[in-house]
This record gives sequence, structure tokens and C-alpha cells, in this order.
Amino acid sequence: MFINRTRLTLNRAKTAFIPRGGHGPKLSEPTGYLFGRKPGEKVEKEGWETYWLIGFWGSLATAAVGLYYKPDTRIRTKALEEAKRRMDARGDTLDYPHTIYRA
Repeated sequence: MFINRTRLTLNRAKTAFIPRGGHGPKLSEPTGYLFGRKPGEKVEKEGWETYWLIGFWGSLATAAVGLYYKPDTRIRTKALEEAKRRMDARGDTLDYPHTIYRA
């Protein structure tokens, strides 16, 4: 019984993807040109292309500005600020006198 059911399922799966009535995909013959366009042939823009380009470059510009003005949240920066604050409270300085080395 299991074998018969398996055969039926396999037969249905094989025949499910066969196009009926001989209406398969139409293929165009190769022309030897890139994208089938002759050199110098004017390409007309489709309606969606302008909106897509505006959206693409606009989102890139927005991301660039957002990343440029992103606040500095690194732990190293916060630790440096805290260390400077504590040293100022204690009265310590970071001014080291310049040592002149002569070789």
C-alpha cells in the first residue's frame, strides 16, 4: 500500500511541471550583441527606473549623513572623558615637560 501511494505521488510530481498544450517559453535567437542591443542604439527608460534611482541614491545619501553625525558611543571615549574628569578633580595634570634628547 505504501509503495502504491509513493508511485502515485511521484507520477503526479513528474507531470505537475510539464507545460500543457505546447506553450513553452519562447526563446529569442542570440544576436551576438550585449543584451541583444546593437551599438549606438538608444535605450528608452522605463517608468520605474527614475523612481528607483532617486530612492537608491537618496537612501545612500541619508545613510552617509546619518553615519557622519552619529554620536560617539565607544567605551574608550567615555573612559577617557571619565579619566580626565577624575584627574581634574584630584588636581593632577597631564602636562609633561618636553625633554630634549641629543644624540
